[in-house]
Amino acid sequence: MARQLRVEYQGAIYHVTVRGNAQGDIFLDDQDRRIFLSDLAKCTAAHAVRVYLYCLMTNHFHLVVETPRGGLGRFLHRLLTAYTVYFNLRHRRHGHLTQGRYGAKLVQGDTYLLNLSRYVHLNPVKVKGVAEQPLSDRRQYLRNYRWSSYREYLGLSPRQTWMAYAPMESLMDGQGRERRQRYGQFVESAIAEDDEDFKAEMARSPRCLGGEKFRNWVAEVHAGLMKGRQRPEDISFRRTRKEATAEDVFRVMAQIAGVDKDELKKRRRAWIWRSLAARLLCAQAGLTRRACAKTLGLSSGAAVSYHVRQADAAIVRDGALRKLNAKMEQRIAKP
Repeated sequence: MARQLRVEYQGAIYHVTVRGNAQGDIFLDDQDRRIFLSDLAKCTAAHAVRVYLYCLMTNHFHLVVETPRGGLGRFLHRLLTAYTVYFNLRHRRHGHLTQGRYGAKLVQGDTYLLNLSRYVHLNPVKVKGVAEQPLSDRRQYLRNYRWSSYREYLGLSPRQTWMAYAPMESLMDGQGRERRQRYGQFVESAIAEDDEDFKAEMARSPRCLGGEKFRNWVAEVHAGLMKGRQRPEDISFRRTRKEATAEDVFRVMAQIAGVDKDELKKRRRAWIWRSLAARLLCAQAGLTRRACAKTLGLSSGAAVSYHVRQADAAIVRDGALRKLNAKMEQRIAKP
């Protein structure tokens, strides 16, 4: 099935959900969570995104973000790539970390945004093992939960410099401490029972959360995008599109990094481009470790794995190399 097109525009607000591949965990400990928030801060600055809310669970996370310049896809691609590289390197694993494509619903402001913030912030007390506890224990657990923006809104934790708190706070009456107290009361009023009315609102559209007029507008825009995608020449093009090959990888590396294919097959001590080539051949061209070893003149699949780990580590350390790698991945993936 073809991927659903996203409706993106400047100033859009989205509820983003990302889940672990095959329901697996994406945060194994607090260090993982700290690194993720650090990556989030960097990507927020790089793409001029405003983060209203976040909540990190064990096998998924929620973000509510505004994109003043548009470009939600670019922002999330950078964030998820950076974190996946780190996670795979640290935990000695390979492959996809997250499940398919992220979820991203457009959100109409005001009441819908306020109710969504409650839904996002209540995630920690809705999981099995916590949801069965007495109400007072759940309330305390929520206030003590370190990996969401709730404590920051209540003034229980220092505020993040990269977060945008004002839009949410403007939805509450009062000033300063009074706003914080009212927001806490609003969120915690739904600990005991689920907000069934809000859940029904969320289920009304797979693409957005808002009133009827807003939903109709988003549906019309999305239909226009789908109509453009389904022109006969587009369908024909997709049918004949080829998967990336090893030659595609070598061509793009030559164009962007100025590295010759024959040079990549020579043994050189601590030469990062050969390691990066191994990574791209496996991830972008789909070569097995054995096929990659033959292509690069390496001794074995184990040698390829070593080079891939070296490339992963270098990408984590070196921001310039990370940008070059992302550029090459995008160029290789282009039809």
